[in-house]
Parts: sequence; C-alpha cells; structure tokens
Amino acid sequence: MLVFFDEYNMKAKVYNLDLNGYKCPIPILKISKKFKEINKGDIIEVNTDDPKAEMDINELCKNIKIKILKKNFIGSKKMFFKLQKY
Repeated sequence: MLVFFDEYNMKAKVYNLDLNGYKCPIPILKISKKFKEINKGDIIEVNTDDPKAEMDINELCKNIKIKILKKNFIGSKKMFFKLQKY
C-alpha cells in the first residue's frame, strides 16, 4: 500500500488499495476496514477487477460516510475509484 499527500489538500493522505484478483465480498471488506483506520478527509484510491465492485461500492457509500470523488473504467474489466471519508 502506498500513502501520498493529496496535491490539493496537504493535510489529506491518499492511500492506494490494489484489489485486483479479489472477488466479492473481499474488496468491500478491505475498503471498509481501511476507512475505519483513516481520518476524515483522507482518500482511498481503489483499483479492482471485481465485476460487482461498482454496485457494491455505491451501496457502501450509502451506508457509511464515504463519497465517490472519481470513478473510471479501465478497459472492459478493471475499475478505478477515488473515495473520500467525510
């Protein structure tokens, strides 16, 4: 896992989770665990190839204090999410 400072908000830390190869429910469990460990305003960048990830992350954001800052599809199988704890 890599930790960077966000270029726009020097106080926020950016964590990178590479969840490629993990299938439901592992990506959501790892994202939930990481959000419990980080501070308000911090960001998690998630790379995944789980076909259910988009739906699962949208549901997770409805249930806990996470907002989706960015969502990209990389090819037909991989996805990138930039999530922030608020």
